[in-house]
Amino acid sequence: MTIRSAIWLPIFDELADPVVVARLAAEAEEAGWHGVFVWDHLRWREPVVDVADPWITLAAIASATERVRIGPMVTALARRRPIKLAKETATLDRLSGGRMILGAGLGSDRFGQEFSTTGEELDDRVRGQMLDESLAILAAAWSGEPVEHHGEHYTISGAAFRPTPVQRPGIPVWTAGFPGKVKPMRRAARHDGYFPVNLQHPDELAAAVETITGLRGDSTAPYDVAVALPAGTDLAPYAKAGATWWMAEFDQHEMSVDTVRGVLRDGPA
Repeated sequence: MTIRSAIWLPIFDELADPVVVARLAAEAEEAGWHGVFVWDHLRWREPVVDVADPWITLAAIASATERVRIGPMVTALARRRPIKLAKETATLDRLSGGRMILGAGLGSDRFGQEFSTTGEELDDRVRGQMLDESLAILAAAWSGEPVEHHGEHYTISGAAFRPTPVQRPGIPVWTAGFPGKVKPMRRAARHDGYFPVNLQHPDELAAAVETITGLRGDSTAPYDVAVALPAGTDLAPYAKAGATWWMAEFDQHEMSVDTVRGVLRDGPA
């Protein structure tokens, strides 16, 4: 299986400028990379100071490129209004000509206290409920048909949201989760891809892929598994374990434009 390659950027400090990131994305596309994805955070722990908005940055990337897949990896849906996100993602999919992928997850307060300092939900179980409701609302909103949703956390009464995304029936969704955790893998099996968090070893990935494959209703439908690994990692064991995408990972505390440019110029896997 051929593994596709993406640049995965923490849009912090030097990379908190969307013009700079758009230029890097264009260079990545020219060098043959298949995707450019960005982190989605409000703040991060020191010494990081500047943190860019992912959606404005992704719009800049979409305008500067023609072929690479783009998206946030990953968005914590519990701190976003699902209908606002439905409009943003559909609009970005149109701007990019159908190149959007939505990475979705619970998020964490661990690294930037971005939930606790802004009064957001801290309970993982509740955020999981909000994530699943939001994903259901997104799928319904992307259809263009009136949305009826009366859940524990969100209510929408018969409103339709257009225009729809270019991609039909909707934008691919990759959900994040720790390998071995049952609920995240069940969630991943219901969607279009899996992004394992804190992956330690190819055998761990192989076990997760086997579990998700067994949970999927149609194992013949296209499905992606994206692994975040530093440049220079031997990707062959991960591809054998089921990875379809490599996300080139950078140390968020040692980020620079030159570091990213060096990796992207070395080319994709």
